[in-house]
Amino acid sequence: MDGGEEVRVEAAPHCCSTCDGGEVSGRSLARRSRKTRSLSTSSAGCSSDYRRPQSLHGPSPVTTFGPKACMLQNPHTVMHIQDPASQRLTWNKPPKSVLVIKKIRDASLLQPFKELCIFLTQVKDLIVYVENKVLEDPAISDDENFGAITKKFCTFRDDLDDISNRIDFIICLGGDGTLLYASSLFQESVPPVMAFHLGSLGFLTPFKFDTYQSQVTQIIEGNAAIVLRSRLKVRVLKENCEKKARVDENCIILTNGDVESSRKAAQYQVLNEVVVDRGPSSYLSNVDLFLDGHLITTVQGDGVIVSTPTGSTAYAVAAGASMIHPNVPAIMITPICPHSLSFRPIVVPAGVELKIMLSRDARNTAWVSFDGRKRQEICHGDSITITTSCFPVPSICFRDPVNDWFESLAQCLHWNVRKKQNYLSSEDEEF
Repeated sequence: MDGGEEVRVEAAPHCCSTCDGGEVSGRSLARRSRKTRSLSTSSAGCSSDYRRPQSLHGPSPVTTFGPKACMLQNPHTVMHIQDPASQRLTWNKPPKSVLVIKKIRDASLLQPFKELCIFLTQVKDLIVYVENKVLEDPAISDDENFGAITKKFCTFRDDLDDISNRIDFIICLGGDGTLLYASSLFQESVPPVMAFHLGSLGFLTPFKFDTYQSQVTQIIEGNAAIVLRSRLKVRVLKENCEKKARVDENCIILTNGDVESSRKAAQYQVLNEVVVDRGPSSYLSNVDLFLDGHLITTVQGDGVIVSTPTGSTAYAVAAGASMIHPNVPAIMITPICPHSLSFRPIVVPAGVELKIMLSRDARNTAWVSFDGRKRQEICHGDSITITTSCFPVPSICFRDPVNDWFESLAQCLHWNVRKKQNYLSSEDEEF
């Protein structure tokens, strides 16, 4: 083949959903492998000028297999996987409101909180939302100089006021717990979250407060990368059994032993993990784990952790799980001190539905918590259903999703920290 000829293999005809394309004729096979001549470019020129586009995903797999088989196209896909390198923040309209979340009862955050609020209200002319209990701090309420700023605030109460459609973006001052708390305030769509590292660990808080003015300005202008941290949609269904009562002729209430059951359901959005444990009981936790309606195993141990990729670096990693990048669509299942040498943590696709129930022969009840909150008891007949939520947390990156994650692994968890081996010289090799 000379240098001016380019070989191009034409794609096979699209396979229909029923794979009923008939026999592939010899003519069509010949047409697929036919050589075509390009007059505009040479093969040598193409190889020198080619630049691979930036992508964090591998090539899309071919969905046709042989002459007749193909993958069934599902229009109801659970999750669309997007290239993390292309996830950028943009605004349809300029942001006008911001929710500032401050760690409660932390004196070291008072000055940063005041400086930030003054900057947002006076310089950026934004509407600032603050929780009521933040302003109840005497160090804030008794500050006369700061009183003029607090009068401009819009306040709300956690469990009473709905602010989901009022907030354009969120700024967190504190540790990782402030980001988890911000997630709990929004049960559906979550505004972009900018988290400043003013706490203890700071794995989820990539921003330093020293240059907050320029960084906040960049966010308002829409110049930032984001990482979509998937959440878990958890539904807890509880059986409430009550004995039926009847009244006799003397108006005395009697019970006949019949049981009337009613169900109560509650739903939660979880950013880190769902933890089911044995609670105060000394017996092993004994819970059944279902995946898409099929019993896959029974957990016998201290409990089980169902976590997102974001939560894989929290309780799960302490229990021996692997660490997963938040852009990986997955759910991690990690046993807590299992009474089995072969029960290892597993990763399942993000689109599955998990269900956890007490085993019939369980000696005690179990307890469940969601991101360390809303702890409650699980009895026989209760169920916990877990799926991937459609509403992730758009966390604003300091640089980009990959560099920020590895920076947190190195700085917060000291991942793969080891004293380096000394260099071996040629003289040492002789010995």
